[in-house]
Amino acid sequence: MTARRLLTSSNLLGAALVAVLLLLPNLTTAFFVNFVMTQTFILGLAAATIVFLAKYGGMTSLAQFLLFGVAGFMFGNAAQETGSRGLNLGWSPWVAIGFALLVTVAVAFVLGAIASRSTGIYFLMLTFVYAVIGYFVFAQIVEISGPGGITSIQRPDFLGPPVRLYYAGLLLSVLAYLGFRAAGRTPFGLALQGVRDDPVRMASLGFNVRLYRTLAFSLAGFVAGLSGLLNVWWNGQIDPASIATGPTLILLIIAVIGGITSFEGAWLGAFVYVWVFTYLRDLPLIDEIGITEARFNTVIGVIVLLIMVLSPEGLTGIVQRLRRHVGARITALQGPALGGSPSTGKRAKESGGMAT
Repeated sequence: MTARRLLTSSNLLGAALVAVLLLLPNLTTAFFVNFVMTQTFILGLAAATIVFLAKYGGMTSLAQFLLFGVAGFMFGNAAQETGSRGLNLGWSPWVAIGFALLVTVAVAFVLGAIASRSTGIYFLMLTFVYAVIGYFVFAQIVEISGPGGITSIQRPDFLGPPVRLYYAGLLLSVLAYLGFRAAGRTPFGLALQGVRDDPVRMASLGFNVRLYRTLAFSLAGFVAGLSGLLNVWWNGQIDPASIATGPTLILLIIAVIGGITSFEGAWLGAFVYVWVFTYLRDLPLIDEIGITEARFNTVIGVIVLLIMVLSPEGLTGIVQRLRRHVGARITALQGPALGGSPSTGKRAKESGGMAT
């Protein structure tokens, strides 16, 4: 890939955004960084797994929050020492991280292998059943979930100050974003998109459709597990209620807000969700129109409804339309400035495109 291809407006904008996020702890309050932005990275990372499965595999999953919770519970059981809730294995944090991710990917592989037989609404409902079963497993087997959850979970020493967890979330988000986008151009990603578009033809060409779907589900489970680890380090605890059916829908709502076919939308939707949840109570005169913190879900529901009506592609779709509109206006204004008609720029671009 040449340097010219890398210097696109999208790449430059993304690099500038990452630069701002790196400097953000020096530009704003610790509360905004450690609460709003860190939580945005955690939820955005998990929501990106829904986007990955939907965009490349045509699979809309509601099991990602279960895998998110599996990683948290496994780390809590492995890392906590005697005297705390759970299995109290007392392993080193690094071993506990590996154990948690290994179990999460194994669970994702098994669940993905079963779900790979179904598509569409049946896949969605089956993964919702996974979430329900997972909740009751952790709610009833208190040996691995602790009575009322596992508490006082300490994050590893290298993530000591809260701002380091922010940078860890940023790093993993950037890696996941680039990794997911790159995966779409690999032979595996191209085959997965072929499975999405026409599974019968792909099977007739010799591709193992179920295996591709299972591997995609496992990869998404691995990233969801990373997000679950960040979450348990950020919260310091995890309990069965945190992976109940209500929270399970949060990730799908976030993906819909941002745009379920856009990786950028995962983090954009997460930011909107966290921002509304955090600052709703502080909006002036908000109580006067009957909107209180207790009605947060109603507000989010209205936001989702408006976005779906205005832009089925979510906020990312709105941003893309604005960019095209601004680009067209700039091109129209450049025409007269260059001594031609407003359509000169467009015709010049078209002729240039034909010449190349």
